[in-house]
Amino acid sequence: MTIYGIKNCNTVKSALDWLKKNNVEFEFHDYKTKGITDAKLKSWSKQVGWESLVNKRGTTWRQLDESVQAGVKNESAAVALMKEKTSVIKRPLVEEDGKVLLLGFDEAEYKKVLKK
Repeated sequence: MTIYGIKNCNTVKSALDWLKKNNVEFEFHDYKTKGITDAKLKSWSKQVGWESLVNKRGTTWRQLDESVQAGVKNESAAVALMKEKTSVIKRPLVEEDGKVLLLGFDEAEYKKVLKK
């Protein structure tokens, strides 16, 4: 299982703490240091929708020029933005065997999906 996110994000920290506390094994992929591929973003978009992947409530989105925000109208525009500004990707994203299991952090959802 791989957790995708940014190390200094509070939501990611909460998720990682929960995973460690519950002895869930995972690998962490930091967008800031490792980046992300078009193929991975497109795969996730097909699974959860590009609209779900773009975090429009975050600081990165709010700091974008209105014309840039307005230009994000389809998957290819969203993928280009997420690749360029990885902080705009909703996080954390939990993936296993290429399948998105969870997006964001909700303790109840994590318990339901990851407690086996």
